[in-house]
Amino acid sequence: MTRNRIRWILAASLLAMAPAVAIAQDGQAPSVALMSSEAQEAAKAVDAFHAKLAEGDGAAAAALLADDALIFESGHAERSRTEYASHHAGADAAYAAAVPSKLTHRAGFVEGDTAWIVSDSRATGKYKNKPIDRVTTETMILRKTAEGWRIAHIHWSSRAAK
Repeated sequence: MTRNRIRWILAASLLAMAPAVAIAQDGQAPSVALMSSEAQEAAKAVDAFHAKLAEGDGAAAAALLADDALIFESGHAERSRTEYASHHAGADAAYAAAVPSKLTHRAGFVEGDTAWIVSDSRATGKYKNKPIDRVTTETMILRKTAEGWRIAHIHWSSRAAK
């Protein structure tokens, strides 16, 4: 087994041991696992990505992705920043601008120039005249570059809230 593969397995194991998800109630802060200052810096890139989507600016959100970013959502894959920008970034921005989302849990860690940030959130509101109440789990893998942290992979999964 290669050294990098062992590091990835160790990193995945550490994530699996993160504290259980605690859903924040209105007015309460999200549950955030203890994260290093490096992981907190990487998480700022995740937050900036979501802020740009919430502003309705899919192009600015896509600019925070690595050129070779891989995005998994609802069984589909987009295999570059350019593909995401030309396909789903606009729709994701329109949805995020219309339906507020609240972070409920976050954990993360950094190994070298790679960070993993895992988050849970809940989105409630209306979109295209339909009520929305969804819980989303998100994994973002980021790469540290000369320009700062860039998102190299996103995996989103969501379900109706109970």
